[in-house]
Amino acid sequence: MQTILKVTAAAVLLATGACASKPKPVEETKPAEEVVTTVEEPVVVKTDPVVESTIAAGSLEDFRVNVGERVYFDLDQYRLDSDDQDILKRQAAWLASYPNVRVLIAGNADERGTREYNLALGERRANAVKEYLVSLGVSASRVDTVSYGKERPVVAGSNDQSWALNRNGWTQIVSGATS
Repeated sequence: MQTILKVTAAAVLLATGACASKPKPVEETKPAEEVVTTVEEPVVVKTDPVVESTIAAGSLEDFRVNVGERVYFDLDQYRLDSDDQDILKRQAAWLASYPNVRVLIAGNADERGTREYNLALGERRANAVKEYLVSLGVSASRVDTVSYGKERPVVAGSNDQSWALNRNGWTQIVSGATS
């Protein structure tokens, strides 16, 4: 019986407490006209400063910076991948713009393997580059090749990164470029 009285008392307290917390009724009023104010913030556009290029068109630096002078090969390979072909397409287009330029393609290898093996591999790499340039319309008479094998590394080191950089075909301008 006491439990029923406690439950009843609690219910009464909750009911009266709930009534006390009811919000007051809102008085009806006419809606005010809505005023919309738009604040536009200034738009700031950041631009890089205009820098005039000091690289002369048709120069050695133009070729090196804007075209690319090296393609890279996988270990014991002389196959040109799509990245290599893209660089060589840019070289061919540049060479078409400067028909008096002659180039020397140097085939290079990393330090692993015998001197003879790397000289032969470097020659295959140089010829692969030349043949691709010729297939793109560069006259074969404008392109000479040489193999340096492992004799002229681009970077020193005996690790994967150094070896990867040293396995390349390097297009050097030997004559006809502007100063």
